[in-house]
Amino acid sequence: MAGRAIRGGGWAAQAWGMAVIEVRDLSKRYGGVQVVDGVSFSVEEGEIFGILGPNGAGKTTTVECAEGLRRPDSGSIRVLGLDPVKDRRELSHRVGVQLQESLLPENIKVWEALDLYASFYRAPKDWRALLDEWGLADKRDARFSKLSGGQKQRLFIALALVGDPKVAFLDELTTGLDPAARRVTWELIKRVRAAGVTVVLVSHFMDEVEELCDRVAVFDRGRIVAMDTPSGLISAVDADQQLRFRPLAPVDDATLARVPGVVSVTRTGDRVIVTGRGDFAGAVTSALARDHIPVAELRVERHTLDDAFVALTGRNLDTQES
Repeated sequence: MAGRAIRGGGWAAQAWGMAVIEVRDLSKRYGGVQVVDGVSFSVEEGEIFGILGPNGAGKTTTVECAEGLRRPDSGSIRVLGLDPVKDRRELSHRVGVQLQESLLPENIKVWEALDLYASFYRAPKDWRALLDEWGLADKRDARFSKLSGGQKQRLFIALALVGDPKVAFLDELTTGLDPAARRVTWELIKRVRAAGVTVVLVSHFMDEVEELCDRVAVFDRGRIVAMDTPSGLISAVDADQQLRFRPLAPVDDATLARVPGVVSVTRTGDRVIVTGRGDFAGAVTSALARDHIPVAELRVERHTLDDAFVALTGRNLDTQES
């Protein structure tokens, strides 16, 4: 599901199906600080849409406006055709929310939390089935304070889904989890989408967004600086990449240098390092095969979303201010 890259915050239609979320020219200030500045995007039915950026970039404020938790200063928002401010009560029955700062009373039991949340909705799911679905059946009577980080996240997902929503907002779902628990949570998010729920995933983890999202809006200083598929953002990075290998037969550097897209050919010990752009790596490997030159330890150092973020903003995500 490819999307066209969008630079800046201006409104642009997407080549997708029906939009379930439409945000146009959204702005929000706190005091004299412009936190969200003319943000526009749409989220299509059935996708996992990522909102990526550092702390303080306006991600959570944007999502809270879409959820009806904050009133925007200007702009328009429609979620499932509803205005989050005017139609907040109705919208609350159709969306599920996992907030960035989610806490429950320490002594509340898992089943009690699910039963309580189910009472908020007019047509909730059977919370007993959710216990089984999210691997919490054996923790039914466990108190919240006794759950592990991963178990708490499973519970928060179940709470976000107990109202049988069409859209789920998941904000910084894996913050504080160890790598193994994060990857388990990723699989849970995929299951949420597989169940027919459109997911808006707010994150500052590049690997998470790259793994899960169909499209992603990159936020920086209250604006959307780019929007595309993760692979589209990465491929748009106009920078050199490297192909490294150890040749098992003599190879002529000058021949490799003439391959389209190759910028330079250097050597480090018995390793050849070919620097290039575009699809140069495929062209180089084809040239090696054509000349019957076997290689070992072939490795392509590809761009990542980190590289894309640096190219778009001129800064590293992990060094941003809070």
